[in-house]
Amino acid sequence: MLVKRWRERRRRSQLDVSLAADLSAKHLSYIETGRSRPSRDMLERICDELDVPLRERNRFYLAAGFAPIHRERPFADLGAAQEAVQAVLTGMEPNPAVAVNVHWDLLSANRAMQTFLSGLPDELSAPPVNMLRATLHPDGLAPMIRNLEQWRSHVHRRVRRQLERTAADGLGDLLAELEGYGGPGTPTARARSVADDLVVPLHMTTPYGDLAFLYAATVFGSPRDVTLDEIAIETFFPADASTAHILRSLADSRP
Repeated sequence: MLVKRWRERRRRSQLDVSLAADLSAKHLSYIETGRSRPSRDMLERICDELDVPLRERNRFYLAAGFAPIHRERPFADLGAAQEAVQAVLTGMEPNPAVAVNVHWDLLSANRAMQTFLSGLPDELSAPPVNMLRATLHPDGLAPMIRNLEQWRSHVHRRVRRQLERTAADGLGDLLAELEGYGGPGTPTARARSVADDLVVPLHMTTPYGDLAFLYAATVFGSPRDVTLDEIAIETFFPADASTAHILRSLADSRP
């Protein structure tokens, strides 16, 4: 049933997947209905074709009677990969950057991002800090976001796509919580969102001045650890010269 569920999630036919995974459509049908037990190698080929996350692949192996093969180490125990994350975060200064897991729970942040998170209330700053909750909660950064309606809609779409791609436990509850915050965006938001914007911008009014950001997400290639498979580094780059100047000034003023 797991194979069928993920095949349908990916909107692919039995014939398509069987050809790509080098097995017959009949054999794939038998696997989906439990009439045939796949080998470990066959499971891996099927999971590769369906782009199944490592956490879910372990469930495939267990369901087929095999031991899970992908470990889940704590972030602090990822060795060279953890050092690489920290190197990227530091290298992104003076631009704010964070490392988050599949639920956008904060794993690490550089000094620039810590500046913006330092004023969060206790209920939002207690570990693990959830970056989406901290951003959209009425007591979080939401009052600072000038295009709140637009940014909120963008975040909701991201969470829906993440849920569709990963089926991660808890993401549905997070999405429901975020959608429950409600509240209209500010009129200035729409005025500043123009048709030739390269990306959906994030406009903020802060104690340091008005800031405009675009962001990029970085993930590890070919991960074999569950934790590493779910890590993304998100960096917020200045969308205009004024924001770039303010970020440089903030970096220069930190001891």
